[in-house]
Amino acid sequence: MYAIIEDGSRQYRAEAGALLTLDFRTAEAGQRLELGKVLLLGDGADAVIGQPLVTGARVLAEVVDFPRTKTMTQKFRRRKNYRRLKGHTQPYVRVKVTHILKAGEATPAEAPKPAPAPTV
Repeated sequence: MYAIIEDGSRQYRAEAGALLTLDFRTAEAGQRLELGKVLLLGDGADAVIGQPLVTGARVLAEVVDFPRTKTMTQKFRRRKNYRRLKGHTQPYVRVKVTHILKAGEATPAEAPKPAPAPTV
């Protein structure tokens, strides 16, 4: 099963277990996010297309990390002693899709994390 979701002004194809890089939002690593703007739900040959959204459908994801992309812009005019260098760091949020829920499906309970083994 897969879903086409909208986040900001971009669209992403989400599958269970897939990693998506979204625009930055305030969150912590390990926190669950609910993405509710589902445009299409696909399951093999069947597809449910929203008009414009699929009502009740949502995608659950877990925050993995916060990658950053550094871009550099340089201007240079030869023989004129003119050099300009600017940098910009764009923050993102990388999430792992855990569940794709149709309308009316309940949110699955979180699995309890195992206790750490004692060190000897």
